[in-house]
Amino acid sequence: MSLQKILSISGKPGLYELKAQTRGGFVAESLADKKKISVNVRHNVSMLSEIAIYTHTEEVPLAEVFQKLADKEEGKESLSHKSSANELTTHFKEVLPDFDEGRVYASDIKKVYQWYNILVNAGVNTFVEETPEAEEKSTEE
Repeated sequence: MSLQKILSISGKPGLYELKAQTRGGFVAESLADKKKISVNVRHNVSMLSEIAIYTHTEEVPLAEVFQKLADKEEGKESLSHKSSANELTTHFKEVLPDFDEGRVYASDIKKVYQWYNILVNAGVNTFVEETPEAEEKSTEE
């Protein structure tokens, strides 16, 4: 499952997969309980593939952050998003050491962990797809 079709919908808990478009919005399916909902265009919707985390040098796509987290946790669930802010921040520094602490808040880190755990429970274990360019580089080395 690609992050291209995974959504976060404001006012609705959890993550959703985009299933179909309608005239006034779209149909999404919850990753947690598989219930389908109709979402109209007035909802604030974020695609996970469009989200990035600030570092001191660049913006790192959320998929890369999830992949680093999956590598660290060996594809299993990570800390609960309900853990203390200090515990989450310390763990996040191990995953993404150069994240910009001035622009990445504790609430952002909690969302990363919450979303990562939802995706792992939904059976997603690969977040970054190998591009032909990346495959060529790895075979040249």
